[in-house]
Amino acid sequence: MAAKLPYDKDDLTSTWTYLEAGVDKILRSLRDGVNMEDYMGLYTAVHNFCTSPKPVATSFGTSDGQHRGANLGGEDLYKNLRKYLQYHLHSSVANSLSMPSEALLSYYINEWTRYTSAAVYNHHLFRYLNRHWVKREIDEGKKDVYDIYTLHLVTWKDVFFENVQSKVMKAVLNMVEKQRLGEVIEQQKIKSVVDSFVSLGLDDTDSSKSTLEVYRYFFERPFVTATETFYKQESQQFMSDNTVTEYMKKAESRLEEERQRVGLYLHPDIMSTLTKVVTRVLVGDHATVLRDEFQKLLDLDRQEDIARMYKLLHRVKDGLDPLRTKFEHHVRRSGEAAIEKIASEGEAVEPKIYVDALLGVHTQFAQLVSYAFNGDTEFVRALDNACKEFVNTNKLCKEGSSKSPELLAKYADNLLKKGPKAVEENELESLLSELMTVFKFLNDKDVFQKFYTRMLAKRLVHANSNSDEAEISMIAKLKEACGFEYTNKLQRMLNDMQTSKDLNANFKAFQEAMLDGEDLKQAVDPAYAILGTGFWPLGAPTTPFIPPPEIIKTYERFQKFYHEKYNGRKLTWLWNLSKGEIKANYIKGTKVPYTFQVSTYQMAILLLFNDSDTNSYDDIAKATALAAEWLDPSIAILVKGKVLLSTPADGKPASGTTYALNYNFKNKKLKVNFNIGVKAEQKQEVEDTHKTIEEDRKLLMQSAIVRIMKSRKKMKHVHLVQETISQLSTRFNPKPGDIKKSIDQLIEKEYLERVDDDELGYLA
Repeated sequence: MAAKLPYDKDDLTSTWTYLEAGVDKILRSLRDGVNMEDYMGLYTAVHNFCTSPKPVATSFGTSDGQHRGANLGGEDLYKNLRKYLQYHLHSSVANSLSMPSEALLSYYINEWTRYTSAAVYNHHLFRYLNRHWVKREIDEGKKDVYDIYTLHLVTWKDVFFENVQSKVMKAVLNMVEKQRLGEVIEQQKIKSVVDSFVSLGLDDTDSSKSTLEVYRYFFERPFVTATETFYKQESQQFMSDNTVTEYMKKAESRLEEERQRVGLYLHPDIMSTLTKVVTRVLVGDHATVLRDEFQKLLDLDRQEDIARMYKLLHRVKDGLDPLRTKFEHHVRRSGEAAIEKIASEGEAVEPKIYVDALLGVHTQFAQLVSYAFNGDTEFVRALDNACKEFVNTNKLCKEGSSKSPELLAKYADNLLKKGPKAVEENELESLLSELMTVFKFLNDKDVFQKFYTRMLAKRLVHANSNSDEAEISMIAKLKEACGFEYTNKLQRMLNDMQTSKDLNANFKAFQEAMLDGEDLKQAVDPAYAILGTGFWPLGAPTTPFIPPPEIIKTYERFQKFYHEKYNGRKLTWLWNLSKGEIKANYIKGTKVPYTFQVSTYQMAILLLFNDSDTNSYDDIAKATALAAEWLDPSIAILVKGKVLLSTPADGKPASGTTYALNYNFKNKKLKVNFNIGVKAEQKQEVEDTHKTIEEDRKLLMQSAIVRIMKSRKKMKHVHLVQETISQLSTRFNPKPGDIKKSIDQLIEKEYLERVDDDELGYLA
């Protein structure tokens, strides 16, 4: 026997009265729990009413106005539930009217939590209504019908939210301001409000979807506006009461606080807008004041504050441009001041001191760029531009001068050659890399190339290199920086030296086979370097010379050996670069004879004293056939070193002066070097190098012009000049006037022709 129902399942009023009591209990007392028997009774009542066969008129129906089952009872049940929810929420609004802001905030959160929890229960309770009537109405495009959970949210938004949201937001903003002023607040309350605002964003076209429109309009917009107002007032006040560096710390701290605030209780969607507004107020509005402080920070080397300023202005569009300009000017002035300081100590500056000064400035500001500017490529470019300026134009290196590449080449020579101050091998590679740092800033890389080539030639010929590995490493670095063509001759010079080593080994075997034991024992121990004419920057001697008999036989044997091996090749002897060692067996009171390191010219002079203790200047000149510009310095060094004694004692090398061996020669070293370069000779070499550079530049310009015109056939004069500068800029910076002269010379040689006043043509 079936139990009697507490309502008439076919009567709307009776059924709804029963359901309303259950829904009301769920909404008001859900925390006390729901009895399963009562819950099932309510669920059954919904099912029975929705499936009642009794026809009921409905405005939600189709055109005939008649439906059966769920389609008939569903509308009435839905309308009654909506009316009840509206009534319930109006009651909640009434309860909130007299509440202060903080109490209202707590009340809103509690009501939201209670109401949405009940909505979940009711959604399950009216599941049959959702599955059938609600689904059908939504499928037919009805805009004001929602599933039961969504109906709860829509009703909350329309009734409760609309009436209290402005007061709730005011309470939220008050709490946030308190937190910004240092007070501790209940952050979870704000997070709950944010979550509720987000949940109310329903898509009008699809109730199953949600949007952030409600949150953005009712929470994000007033929150951002209040934040902007707060920081405008605070930043203006703080800036007027504190230093710029203190303000930057404050701004940095506030930006970080706002970033953390988003993670603590705000929705991630606000991050971009909030950051943009706070950055504009704290940084953008005060950017001019910050930039005005930048030069002071640079002057005081306040790296942490510079880094802080960079990070702040990096957030602002074009905020760093003025800083880059000031930074570039500062680096250039620092470089110029560093060179001026060492130049003021004397005109002749040591290459190491000069290069160390350049590197010191670059290293200092490269570290600043790395640390304070986070390796920003634009600041790296500004640093490079500034370094290029002061490396090529400073007190020692005026506009158009090539002093920097010359000194850098000399510095490289000092690093790479043997000597008492030779660099340790493990340190050398690092120093060469630093050298290349300066090299990349040179405008006139061709000048460096010429000087470096001459110095490399001397190191190789005199066997004076620190190590072959270091020479190879340096050439590899230059090749990487400037390409194969730049280092082709340098590489060929190294190859020639390796070939020469093999030739010397073969010649030694040849000589041993040719001579018997006694002759071989008395023969000179030679070493020859065979240098390709086209690759070595070494000219033939400008003076006649009669080699001493002691070495004639040896070099004649080598010539015979070489011509047998390479028929048709010509050997030109570079006596001016040759050197040797002779033992001084004549000196009194020495157990171990001194060894003199001398040039071949000095050797020829000293060997004359084997036959006579005294020789006149004229005798020496006749025996050696040396021109005075080579003979005089060679004798003068031997006299200064007290190997020879002159009569008169203070007489300069000249006709009428006589020289005698000093039998009482003394020196602290057993091996004494007299093969010393003469300053006048070195100066002449520098001048000759510069002349060579100028001639090479003329050829390079003409070659580039012909190459360009050959490919273009016709070209405007101004465009040809620009293209020529572009192609040659990796070697040197040609002047437009020099290019014009080269063009005129090519026209005279009939490589080019003038098509009209401003256009040139190529003649095949």
